[in-house]
Amino acid sequence: MSIETIININLWSPWLVAVVLNTFLLGLVYIAPKKLLTPSGIFHAWCLGIIIWGSLGWPGYVIIGFYFLLGSAVTRIGMAEKQAAGIAEKRDGARGPENVWGSAFTAALSALGILIISSLESGELADNSRLFVNLLKLAYVASLATKLADTCGSEVGKAYGRHTFLITTWQAVPRGTEGAISWEGTVAGVLASILMAGLGWLVGLISLPGVLICTVGAFIGTNVESLIGATLQTKYDWLTNEIVNVINTLVGAIASVLIALAVSFVTRLW
Repeated sequence: MSIETIININLWSPWLVAVVLNTFLLGLVYIAPKKLLTPSGIFHAWCLGIIIWGSLGWPGYVIIGFYFLLGSAVTRIGMAEKQAAGIAEKRDGARGPENVWGSAFTAALSALGILIISSLESGELADNSRLFVNLLKLAYVASLATKLADTCGSEVGKAYGRHTFLITTWQAVPRGTEGAISWEGTVAGVLASILMAGLGWLVGLISLPGVLICTVGAFIGTNVESLIGATLQTKYDWLTNEIVNVINTLVGAIASVLIALAVSFVTRLW
């Protein structure tokens, strides 16, 4: 192999591209007047971005970048009113390391799974690995669709929810109560999950039926999170919002994968 070939390979290595791109983009985030991430949050987002680009390339990066930008924007809806009511996100919505991984742990796990399976792929494993990779891509999109649905539902509900109910009893509760839902927030969450899943289809990570599957999975995940908030979160100090975020994105991803497998099984029977 010539030196020129080696240089060209290295220059276009996805990991090198990931380092350069993340350093540039997060450098812009660092100097931006509106602080979307804390300094430590920027470093952890840098690590996350490298994992995603190195594992999934630009399609995966577009998905998580879209979540970050839209999720950050939605957090600032009605910020003054939410701060006055004491239900706004801390640090004026700037994300720290705990927020980065709470939101994207499941996505990062799915991306790393794809990377590992792809690197181990051989002749006898080709068919199975293709199935697992496709399911993990679905899980990746579904986890971020779930988190965006959760963020949009929560923030829109806190800002514009007229009637807020506890998911377990349907009793009226103040906006911002753990486990509370509103029609406004629920609609916003469903639309957000459709938007995220639709983007996943546009960039080629999932099929068109996968959009519906991710939307249903996200709906399940966000409602599980509300149930945890209403029943368990106030009882256990270790059950922080970030831990609950990991749980709800994991539920959304697993639910989507199980639905996809069930649909495939039923289709084969027909």
